[in-house]
Amino acid sequence: MAKYRITLCYDGTGYGGWQVQPNATSIQSLIQKALLTILREETLVTGSGRTDAGVHALGQVAHFETSEPIAIRSVLYSLNGLLPRQIRVLEMYEAPDSFHARYSAKGKIYHYHLHLDPILNPFTRLYSLDVCHKVDVDLLKIAAACFVGTKDFSAFTNEAHQGSAAIHAVRTLKRLDVIAEPGGVRLEFEGDGFLYKMVRNITGTLLDVCAGLVPLSEIEPIFQSKDRKKAGKTAPPHGLFLMQVHYESNSSND
Repeated sequence: MAKYRITLCYDGTGYGGWQVQPNATSIQSLIQKALLTILREETLVTGSGRTDAGVHALGQVAHFETSEPIAIRSVLYSLNGLLPRQIRVLEMYEAPDSFHARYSAKGKIYHYHLHLDPILNPFTRLYSLDVCHKVDVDLLKIAAACFVGTKDFSAFTNEAHQGSAAIHAVRTLKRLDVIAEPGGVRLEFEGDGFLYKMVRNITGTLLDVCAGLVPLSEIEPIFQSKDRKKAGKTAPPHGLFLMQVHYESNSSND
């Protein structure tokens, strides 16, 4: 068997997310279908993690295995020829047997874009959340700092009693920066791992703080409660981008 690692980007608008599912078109299913056409064999594509319906990616990483070595340049060209224009494989190269797109990952970076201007920008409306209330950016930065560190994020996941969260809900958020950009700000999340909908739930809570619905002093008690119902609403998916997945720097390609 030969193993290959790919980096891809996609516009998640209109798709059911990364993971194969019965009632929606997913990114994973389209890549697997294209590989079946090219390679003439069923191929499982494993991503670094699932992105939800409507979430975008600029740096998703995945791997797949084939029964025989492939011509990388030719397969890469053919993949992009078969995939919809909203999905592009940026690079492909052979990976060691030990590599696993999900389990080898050491961290990820997500961006969430907030449009704060009073007039909606029609050219960014699919890729940023149009916030309807006034946002004090200084307060947003103070609130964001409360999430940085090694903490139990049970209150900020939608599946606290399932999957990895049920086993170990502690994650290290290395930074949550508020960066100015035209028309608003982006929230830059960097951590060693993220629970299901964790970024969107943190973003929703931050916006509720800015809207006066959640006092700043309540953030720590929310952490302590480990209760999703105590935190803020879930921010919509369309403002969220998976930017980068980090791996051990054990080769020139990592």
